[in-house]
Amino acid sequence: MRRLAIALMGCCLVPHGPVAASEDQPSAKQPGNLSVVSPEVVGMAAERLNVIDQIVEEGLSRGKMPGCVVLVGHQGHTVFHKAYGYLQLQPEKAAMLPDTVFDLASLTKPIATATSVMSLIETGKLTLDDAVAEHLPDFGNNGKEKISIRQLLTHMGGLIPDNSIRDYDDGPEEAMRRVFELTPTAPPGEKFMYSDVGFIVLAELVKRITGEDVNAYSRRVIFNPLRMTETGFVPGAELAARSAVTQQRDDHWMQGEVHDPRAYALDGVAGHAGLFSTATDLARYAQSMINGGVLDGVRVLKPETVALMRSPVQVSSGLRTPGWDMKSPYSSNRGDLMSTSAFGHGGFTGTALWIDPEQELFVVFLSNRVHPDGKGSVNSLAGRICTVAAAAVGCAEAN
Repeated sequence: MRRLAIALMGCCLVPHGPVAASEDQPSAKQPGNLSVVSPEVVGMAAERLNVIDQIVEEGLSRGKMPGCVVLVGHQGHTVFHKAYGYLQLQPEKAAMLPDTVFDLASLTKPIATATSVMSLIETGKLTLDDAVAEHLPDFGNNGKEKISIRQLLTHMGGLIPDNSIRDYDDGPEEAMRRVFELTPTAPPGEKFMYSDVGFIVLAELVKRITGEDVNAYSRRVIFNPLRMTETGFVPGAELAARSAVTQQRDDHWMQGEVHDPRAYALDGVAGHAGLFSTATDLARYAQSMINGGVLDGVRVLKPETVALMRSPVQVSSGLRTPGWDMKSPYSSNRGDLMSTSAFGHGGFTGTALWIDPEQELFVVFLSNRVHPDGKGSVNSLAGRICTVAAAAVGCAEAN
């Protein structure tokens, strides 16, 4: 197994974590390039960020996850990036590394699917208030005729969270037909119900309009322009070999293979799960959202499109955005000190990304908490890390 456990659990394996400021480091007045700087360069307190070590080591010792990668960005720079623990414990231990590839699970929803939908809205091919059935006529039956794109993006469409896994037994085409035959369990627009099904439908919407599945389309219009070269569905051999291991399926360990069973049945490409990425790639995405859709001079969305995507939407139990969480029953990984403009999301495998445009701050937390037995738990831990990151903002004099 590649690079066996060469470090003690909890040890920092990243040569470019918080470092002392030097004349070679870029100024905090040059945002957007995500170069690595000392926290003090951008007015953050390194001693506060170092509390993350304690939080993670506590989680490791309690078996919350085998390992994780944490990356914090502020004012267009990376100020903290560390790997901890192990990317696998079984069948043999292997150390977690800063470039480990993770199964993002439900982070797929905002980063791949919702961003793709927003790009189609920007080009005039959709509007948020279009009925989905205008573009997917087969969807518009059994009470789903008026469900809007906005309602699916905010989980207010009334669709069941997950349909039966047996609906996926006969291949992707038949699975989608069965999804289209579902009946809402609540009137559209009435009740927030977190739904994988809704995002499966949204990915099909992208495919019908563009002729490309959500993998090809998101790679072409989002990930490649942002130079997110290690982000996509169904990773190839090199990225799969660098992936954190999750659980067993059919007597083999899943590594570079999507954990979600429905996404797996859809050949690894789905609107609700299936995206893989690294911390550094997600940092590029997050910074582009803070910048209003541009990074390193390359624009992937207009500022008004980004503003629309991160605008709060009142749902029956909190605040969401078109694609993201803001403050809802799913926000335990948000932390306590993010501003009211912060938006983020988590993933079942143990992942989280929170972006705070008001504070020019983002936090990437990636773990494989489901390895080896599915019993890990990291939402509150990720929330504590977000709180620490926000608490460090503005606590040191910028150089």
